[in-house]
Amino acid sequence: MAFSETVYIDAPIETVFKITTDFEQAPMIMENVIKAEKLTEGPLQVGTQVKETRNVRANEIMTVLHVIEFIPNQKYTVKSESGGMTVIYQYQFLGNENGTTIDFTGSIRSKGLKNAFIRPFFEKILKKEDENHLLRLKEYIEQEKTV
Repeated sequence: MAFSETVYIDAPIETVFKITTDFEQAPMIMENVIKAEKLTEGPLQVGTQVKETRNVRANEIMTVLHVIEFIPNQKYTVKSESGGMTVIYQYQFLGNENGTTIDFTGSIRSKGLKNAFIRPFFEKILKKEDENHLLRLKEYIEQEKTV
């Protein structure tokens, strides 16, 4: 596992799940995401594809995210593949009467010897980019409640 994060948000699970899975809000939550847009029609579900544009070291990088697991108000998982590297981000939601806990895990798999050597560097970059995105999500949602 490359990295993980857990955060508690003072908001109902339905609100937290809805905002977290609204990819168009990603630029407000994830610091390096410039834009995200759904490529498939209909509601978010397994098979949905989202094109994400990130600013990585002053370069715009586009990735297609594939939703590979989706259980409303419980869990969703996205996967992206590029150049022999597979990145999987999984989010699990647990609600109680006072709010919602999100458990996030990010993992990277590599194919080939070359990618095995590059993988630690790639993991370090991703961890730096995304390690605090749930804290930003928490601030975003809890700030919305006070507005």
